Amino acid sequence: MAKQFNLNEHRFDPYKGFKFRVKFGNEVVAGVSKVSALKRSTEVVSHRVGGDPSTPRHSPASSKYEAITLERGLTFAPEFEAWANKVHSHEGDGAVSLKDFRKDIRIELLNLQGTVVRAYDVFRCWVSEYTALPELDANSDSIAFETIVIQNEGFQRDENIKEVKES
Repeated sequence: MAKQFNLNEHRFDPYKGFKFRVKFGNEVVAGVSKVSALKRSTEVVSHRVGGDPSTPRHSPASSKYEAITLERGLTFAPEFEAWANKVHSHEGDGAVSLKDFRKDIRIELLNLQGTVVRAYDVFRCWVSEYTALPELDANSDSIAFETIVIQNEGFQRDENIKEVKES
């Protein structure tokens, strides 16, 4: 059987998806409890040559990156709303900030000891949807969440992060 871990040969289970952090620049964003998947898809171009059998050939075309949703419990932390307000203002178009509405973010996956085991840098992100207040229900005992949906122009894995010996 092929090894899944080089340094930690005792380990056979994959990393858990519940220990992570999100950074805007170098600052950790407080309270993020859910991040949607990082997903890229490449369009397929089908074509045939006249003398070929009736089965088409397939080639890659342009790629696109899915939007990412970040969710966190509603608090007084201002980052989500402040960023969302860069592209929309109730004061009109003049109050929108074209200077810095895009930012790069970083998503880090941690092992159970809190060590970064995988990280992705996501490029040229901006907020396309903002949920300031969720649906409220007096008969529920759920947490109030705020969410942002961010558009992006790609992501890249940080290859400098290597497997560390676990103790």
